[in-house]
Amino acid sequence: MPYQSIWKNFIKSYFFLTMVANMDDKVIFIKKGDEKSKTKKSGKLYRLMVKSKKMEAIISEIEPHAESRWFRHNGEEMHLVLKGMMEYTVGEKSYNLSEGDILWHQSSLKHKAKNIGSKKVTYMTVGTPPTFMWNEL
Repeated sequence: MPYQSIWKNFIKSYFFLTMVANMDDKVIFIKKGDEKSKTKKSGKLYRLMVKSKKMEAIISEIEPHAESRWFRHNGEEMHLVLKGMMEYTVGEKSYNLSEGDILWHQSSLKHKAKNIGSKKVTYMTVGTPPTFMWNEL
């Protein structure tokens, strides 16, 4: 069991570091269906699409009635709902978002996402600097 977990984390880290090291400093192009890394937790899927030295873009999917944990870190982020409905809480205030809605906030405020619909919600997060902590999901 422990060896399997260590090996899995090594493979994930190797491919992630290889992807970052091989990126062009001026242009990053991602074809539909491609992803650089993904992490699946109960009811949630996080797909890292782009990561540079200054920003990152993540497409997240949350199953009905599931929610993320609380996050708090340096920087700022913007969320764009691609499909479905969600509640996004920043600090003590919650915002109901649906397809096409955008929410921006400082990442130093505690924040989390929750699917409030009956279907999976898909949204994109663009954050700067790239601080998303994959091992802490």
